[in-house]
Amino acid sequence: MTIRVGYFPHNNSLFVLRHRGILENLLPDVEWVDLRELPRPAPVDPERGLPSLHSDHLFDGGYDFIGTGFTPPVTALANGRDIVYVGISGPRVENGRLVAKADSGIETVLDLKGKRVGIAHGSWQTTLALFALDQAGLAWKDIEPVDVDVHDGGAALLRGDLDAWVGAYPGLAAVEAAADLRTLVDTESLFSHPSLWFTRRDFAEGNREALTAIITALQQSDAWIKANPRAAAQYFVDDVVARGGTASLDAWEAALRGRPFGVEPVSEDFLDEQQHAADLLAANGLLPRTVRVRDAVVPWIGDAVRAESGVTA
Repeated sequence: MTIRVGYFPHNNSLFVLRHRGILENLLPDVEWVDLRELPRPAPVDPERGLPSLHSDHLFDGGYDFIGTGFTPPVTALANGRDIVYVGISGPRVENGRLVAKADSGIETVLDLKGKRVGIAHGSWQTTLALFALDQAGLAWKDIEPVDVDVHDGGAALLRGDLDAWVGAYPGLAAVEAAADLRTLVDTESLFSHPSLWFTRRDFAEGNREALTAIITALQQSDAWIKANPRAAAQYFVDDVVARGGTASLDAWEAALRGRPFGVEPVSEDFLDEQQHAADLLAANGLLPRTVRVRDAVVPWIGDAVRAESGVTA
């Protein structure tokens, strides 16, 4: 049986694993699926809903296993997809923040009422923006959300096309170098923002050995990233260059050094954050319904992650 693993640069762990050959040593028949090459769904109005790209391909045969940021599994569950969590990383609180130009006159999140806020809609950035608004006593309808690419958002902020932007490293570093920015809210004050991995319930239950092999390979590859951040950064730079762009090896190395690596079992605190996000997204009209995120927890998967990570229950 061919095991299809979806990957893209935004999930650093899977992107490096794709290039290391570790999983192939454990699973003889692996197919790597570049998410950037798959058909994209019709655009979703960021004022009215969330795209479900990742779960769509997980259930239409595009791939069997995927790693993303915070929001996609909540979106999948709300759209009736029978996913299960596999694991999470440690907190990525240094990865990004909500910023505005220092000379914009925007000093707090409250000043964003009626303003254009750039996000990569459907990613963790949507959750960060919504958490920030809720903390300030605002709702999604109080801003004009603008769906921007992770990289294009910074340029739009500098041009004045956006009033604020949820930026992430390494792209945020270039904007910091080009303009004085004001941090409206950081990530740490809102949520833990881990990387996470999930799959279909039927795949997990029917392919336990394969899923355990993927967890093992991720742990081994992530240990290599921690020991070799500059060599790992080169994979990302090479990918950008191959696509006709430019990238800084130093910036990518700094970004990787600031991120946690290693797969951990889902925690109660993480599930509480996911539930809070699901409830807020539904209340603000971005999901068709709210969900119970703990329905996506399978105990034996947590045990497998603990066994591979050395974490005790």
